[in-house]
Amino acid sequence: MSDLSRSGFLRPARSLLCAAAVLVAWPAHAVFIGNAQGGTDFPQGAISFADAVAAFAPAIKNGEPAPAVLGSANALGLPDYTTTSCPSAANCDYVSLGDGGSITLRFVDNRLTGSGSTAKDLWIFEVGPDIEDTFVEVSKDGSTWFAVGKVFGSTAGIDLDAYGFGTADQFAYVRLTDDGAEGGQSGATVGADIDAVGAISTVAAVVPEPGAWMLMAGGLAALAWARRRS
Repeated sequence: MSDLSRSGFLRPARSLLCAAAVLVAWPAHAVFIGNAQGGTDFPQGAISFADAVAAFAPAIKNGEPAPAVLGSANALGLPDYTTTSCPSAANCDYVSLGDGGSITLRFVDNRLTGSGSTAKDLWIFEVGPDIEDTFVEVSKDGSTWFAVGKVFGSTAGIDLDAYGFGTADQFAYVRLTDDGAEGGQSGATVGADIDAVGAISTVAAVVPEPGAWMLMAGGLAALAWARRRS
């Protein structure tokens, strides 16, 4: 599965380091973050938002959605939607999934968790004048997925605890799929239009310093050599 960031593919070394990340929590200091259609408080601020596109499978039928709204990287980072007007994919605030299409986003420097309460843990910024439902799934490894309901258009949240998850569950991936049985079935921006995805309940993924990483790798190599000798 490939990872795309706003600048292109994530370097393999970075992905490898992230896979070995140590997770720690931040102190909470809520910051309201939103766009022209609304928002909510994010205790950890800007780091809460998805950083990379892991997969994008738009449902394109008869040339719709239009190419200008198919920039998958426009779902990354902070919400910035102001208008549906998109002269090009490079100058658009959101991505349209098409009727039944999907996008999978990845948290690189943080992980989504439950909160241990009934508070919302995940916030989806679905934008535009049409209210379109979106199915939501989460995954720890990008392979095993858990359905956590759906959001009903505009900016809306999901409570992971309502689906049996808690603070010990740490998710790196969120997959959003347009509900093809609901909303408009055609148009230049058909399907759910995603501006951003943020983890309200989150912990940081701290990558070890390069020196510590090399020391760890050297230790593992020495251990393997010693085992072969014995």
